[in-house]
Amino acid sequence: MPKLSKRLAGLASKIEDRVYEPLEAIALVKDNANAKFDETMEAHVRLGIDPKYTDQQLRTTVALPNGTGQTVRIAVVTRGEKVAEAKAAGAELAGDEDLVETIAKGEMEFDLLIATPDMMPKVAKLGRVLGPRGLMPNPKAGTVTTDLAGAIQEFKAGKLEFRADRTGIVHVRFGKASFTAEALLQNLKTLQETIDRNKPSGAKGRYWKSLYVTSTMGPSVEVDFSALQDIEQGS
Repeated sequence: MPKLSKRLAGLASKIEDRVYEPLEAIALVKDNANAKFDETMEAHVRLGIDPKYTDQQLRTTVALPNGTGQTVRIAVVTRGEKVAEAKAAGAELAGDEDLVETIAKGEMEFDLLIATPDMMPKVAKLGRVLGPRGLMPNPKAGTVTTDLAGAIQEFKAGKLEFRADRTGIVHVRFGKASFTAEALLQNLKTLQETIDRNKPSGAKGRYWKSLYVTSTMGPSVEVDFSALQDIEQGS
């Protein structure tokens, strides 16, 4: 096991070997987020699913009520008048075959890729480049659409796409350490509700196995996910 740095070991010593109430866990992670930049808050959820089976895969989106605190760079593959429409709506990059060729060369100066349905046959050929980075547009995720302005606005405002990885773990950023603990809890609660609402049809046994929250440079804290599920939004 790699040796912890003196800083990380010091922060970890503040964390007791127990499961924390949601707000208590968030407050502790915030307190430990003392790097020289505004650290990103992350949730790591282990689910009782095996994504190698198609009916146990989880891929969806969540609109965090308080946003992510991050600037999302969006690229759009479309054609004709839609190119100008995408740029006017705030996309950093927009184009047709020329943008596809740029991406094929490995030039990806964006965090999210949106495509109109008519361009998907061309975008699909970029699977080898986009797939490993989780950037392939998908109708379920709202990234294959004709409503470019609406999609761009939603993702810029804090809508996130996420999926369970091959081991059944979901990794999602849910705000910045500078957010209030209450705003972060609202975001985390919304994420939990989204995961529950999109439970794969083939999931068997216990769905939630564990939930940890952490910051970019800090140690993780285990959260009582049952207590999170029991919270009512607005309470």
